[in-house]
Amino acid sequence: MKTTTSTSIFFFILLHLFLLLSCHRPNFASAAGGKWNLLMPNIGISAMHMQLLNNDKVVIFDRTDFGHSNISLPYGKCRNDPNDTTLQIDCTAHSVEYNTVTNSIRPLMVQTDVWCSSGAVFPDGSLVQTGGFNDGEKVVRVFKPCNGNNTCDWQEIQGGLAQRRWYATNHILPDGRQIVIGGRRAFNYEFYPKPASAYKAYSLPFLVQTNDLKIENNLYPFVFLNVDGNLFIFANNRAILFDYTKNVVVKNFPQIPGGDPRSYPSTGSAVLLPLKNLQTQQIQAEVLVCGGAPKGSYISAQNGNFLAALTTCGRIGITDPNPQWTMENMPLARTMGDMLILPNGNVLIISGAATGTAGWELGRDPVLKPVIYRPDNPFSSRFEIQNPSTIPRMYHSTATLLRDGRVLIGGSNPHIYYNFTGVLFPTELSLEAFSPSYLDPESEYLRPQIISPASQYTIGYGQRVPVRFKVSGRVNRNLVTVTMVAPGFNTHSFTQNQRLLVLASENVKLLGEKAYQINVVTPNSATLAPPGYYLLFVVHQDIPSEGIWVKIQ
Repeated sequence: MKTTTSTSIFFFILLHLFLLLSCHRPNFASAAGGKWNLLMPNIGISAMHMQLLNNDKVVIFDRTDFGHSNISLPYGKCRNDPNDTTLQIDCTAHSVEYNTVTNSIRPLMVQTDVWCSSGAVFPDGSLVQTGGFNDGEKVVRVFKPCNGNNTCDWQEIQGGLAQRRWYATNHILPDGRQIVIGGRRAFNYEFYPKPASAYKAYSLPFLVQTNDLKIENNLYPFVFLNVDGNLFIFANNRAILFDYTKNVVVKNFPQIPGGDPRSYPSTGSAVLLPLKNLQTQQIQAEVLVCGGAPKGSYISAQNGNFLAALTTCGRIGITDPNPQWTMENMPLARTMGDMLILPNGNVLIISGAATGTAGWELGRDPVLKPVIYRPDNPFSSRFEIQNPSTIPRMYHSTATLLRDGRVLIGGSNPHIYYNFTGVLFPTELSLEAFSPSYLDPESEYLRPQIISPASQYTIGYGQRVPVRFKVSGRVNRNLVTVTMVAPGFNTHSFTQNQRLLVLASENVKLLGEKAYQINVVTPNSATLAPPGYYLLFVVHQDIPSEGIWVKIQ
């Protein structure tokens, strides 16, 4: 009798211990959804840099010193560059324009080396791209989108930068200028365009302080425009709030727990989570930083020892009076992954490697399964594993959100040149699309379709805008929101200028059969939404419409 009682008590304690631990264990849903489609097996180049423009075309480029690409320049054009380290006369293209509507490409002519460069879209819709390697390190390049005639191409401005920029980060400012921050051995920042009287760079000691000797770990810093007009700058394992107008650090944030580096070449990723309640006085802003490689990974991988990537994400309220990091565990370790904000405010974490780090031949174990992060879910149920791709996308891969809600993915080249045979991970020239589960046919009856305004609509700040839409199924009027997404410049696992705003709205009104109207108020300042082109979506029960282009100014 005594033995039976003791055994019962033991199993009772064991059961409750299990239940207690289960309550604190993250709930990772697996293989929840998403579909993959191969769009083009060969676009001629490996997609190292990518930007969606407001004509639904994506500008893609890699670098000019890979040697020959797999696509020729048109009309017998050739690039003649005596400074090129590999091929001085080259009649192949190293940039292409991808048409998302026709699923076709057009070769573009880029002259100087754009390797590991940065960029942002100006308010007029032009892609302004800065820096690179070798003869491209101080060059500014402009691509102005054209419709129909297919004659637009890169224009290059020699000496457009005051300092060499290689692995830098750009951000559009409320006044429409770009700020260009950091880069290899560039512990400073500058603006573009700049008046002749201020043609210089400004020192940023934070970049010196976060520089690991011989490894760096502070390249392509994560930069976000905060709602107070200052810049949140994350490099290596910590961050500052920076007033670029006065060259003053406003706040030092605590180091991310664990102290592991997150920026290149550790190569985690980061997003500014959706901005909400835009009409209130105290707008909250949060940053999410995920993945990367632990301390020592770069040197270790060079010696043939590929350490496991990080599994953690850090989330911090950058507008909090006393900001602190909250740590979460991803279901899959990941370095060199991309993080994209989807139209419904969820975050897609995609591509990357489970071991190693960024650099030539330094990554192993590709992560083929994306993960959805739902920031508004309870703490233990935010991650959801998606269906896998079959194509490894690691070093030098890219991803960007398209207007129809799909995500375009390309690139992956861990080699100094194009290499297709006899290697673990051949150079990848394909383009594919990932369709999140909100695009499943089963959800079609809940999907909004915007009736008005028409795409390319111009809006002002603080403006009341009626948005009309239709839904074939029954509408839950309490679950309709309108979002504005700024498509960003993607390279090296970070999407520069990516931003989503949830617009203030009134009650949904029924206009007629299956037709509805929701009145929204646009952001009231350029600090919240820098001027330029955004994608506007109506979201119903987490399912977004196809977006329309709006220009805020």
